[in-house]
Amino acid sequence: MTGTPEDDPDASLMPRIAEGDPLAYRALVDRHADRLLAFAERLVGDRASAEDVVQDAYLAVWRTAARWTPAAKVSTWLYRIARNAALDRLRRRRPTVDPEMVTLIDPADGPERGLSRSQTSAAVRRAIDALPERQRAAIVLVHYERRSGSEAADILGVSVEALESLLARGRRALRAALEGRRADLIGGEP
Repeated sequence: MTGTPEDDPDASLMPRIAEGDPLAYRALVDRHADRLLAFAERLVGDRASAEDVVQDAYLAVWRTAARWTPAAKVSTWLYRIARNAALDRLRRRRPTVDPEMVTLIDPADGPERGLSRSQTSAAVRRAIDALPERQRAAIVLVHYERRSGSEAADILGVSVEALESLLARGRRALRAALEGRRADLIGGEP
């Protein structure tokens, strides 16, 4: 995917960031910080580590902005940097966060349904965490971050065909891991 100034709103910021313009840098951070943090959190499993990943990614952007070329969109480049920072962090520490500590409860639900959702969320998180890194990143980029196939492939540094293969294997693994939770996942009663 090419990132020309006409189709990439961030492209005009990069030369300014390369020259040390803090306003351009702030604009880039403001535009992508929330989504990049969500992406990193899904990869590393906890918010504190994800914040460190995003900080490392933005620091790398500041330091290497002069090397960016419009061969890819700035956001694609930024996600690739964040993915690499997340991988570095995961390699330094294993195992990941305890999924039993993750709680996602809708206050409008009764206690039983909230508990079921929390357990289902934990099961999904465990299943995603158990995927090999490249499958996990492909699933997160396409299904959580809503990246197109070509953009996700660019971020992962693979062909679109390889991305499709990663997604297929990841989906199969998730289906197998979550087989007993099908009713919970599609909104039925457990």
